[in-house]
Amino acid sequence: MTTLNATILGGGSWGTALAAQLARQGHATVIWDRHPDRCAFLNEHHQNPRYLKGEPLPPTLRATPSLEEAVQHADLIVPVVPSHALREVLQRAAPFVRSDATFSCATKGIEEGSLDTMYTVMQAALPDAFADRIAMLYGPSFALEVTRGLPTAIVCAGPDGPAHAAADAFHGGGFRVYHTDDVVGVCIGGSLKNVMAIACGVSDGLGLGNNARAGIITRGLAEITRLATAMGAHPLTMMGLAGMGDLVLTCSSDLSRNRRVGLALGQGRTLDDILGELGEVAEGVITAKTAWELSARVGVEMPITEQIFALLYQDKSATNAIRDLLGRERRPERDDA
Repeated sequence: MTTLNATILGGGSWGTALAAQLARQGHATVIWDRHPDRCAFLNEHHQNPRYLKGEPLPPTLRATPSLEEAVQHADLIVPVVPSHALREVLQRAAPFVRSDATFSCATKGIEEGSLDTMYTVMQAALPDAFADRIAMLYGPSFALEVTRGLPTAIVCAGPDGPAHAAADAFHGGGFRVYHTDDVVGVCIGGSLKNVMAIACGVSDGLGLGNNARAGIITRGLAEITRLATAMGAHPLTMMGLAGMGDLVLTCSSDLSRNRRVGLALGQGRTLDDILGELGEVAEGVITAKTAWELSARVGVEMPITEQIFALLYQDKSATNAIRDLLGRERRPERDDA
């Protein structure tokens, strides 16, 4: 395996976990974090003082608040910033990036305004020379478990060159990385699962039981597949790691921030209070809006997404959102029936 200079853009929990995995694979790995005090703490104590607190990190891992320093020598750059910040961070970093660097983006979501996937944002924000040097790293993975080195399987999507380069860099030690060329399917599946996790949390918060959660997961997968295939994705991608795999994980575990948001909404708490207590970005809150807008643009029916959008942005109650979902007209299970 070739040893790389690797840079993670973003010092949140997922960025820290991916940095730990790269460092364990022997790569010289740097985290870029806007906050100098967090960088200093990580460099001295080998822990992230805000995210994954108390979890030991590889001693070779270091952090810097300088974007230029972070990217100027990097062979592999892994953006893991929130979706609303991705374009701006990449535009700032671009002047300092080596011309032969590869990007592997782990940010999930649909951008507000443009309704672009993160792959499209990457292509637009970076110089044209990097258009064929971008891959996406998605799949069922909680940061805490990756940091602890527990077995994980994810997928890297993109052209063969960057997809294989990034997959090779991360793969090892129980962290399995598969590859695919279906960027659209991976981006849509990995982003919209967060909306379905909110829906499952709402259902559980209302005490609707395991049957209801299973129904939301299954029908959620159906509407994610409907949108993804309408945008050109391969339907079998939705049966894979960035589809069913990520969906089941995020909808079923309290380690999921998005599920916890839905759970609290179902219990009657306000969104502002929930997000204030969470202390991290829950991408499903933004994606509920952008996915709803994208479904209207593409002309695809997405009833669960529509109700979560109404709950988050139109003051609809959790009880009424579930009532309207259950009250829909009976229909065939398969869209082609």
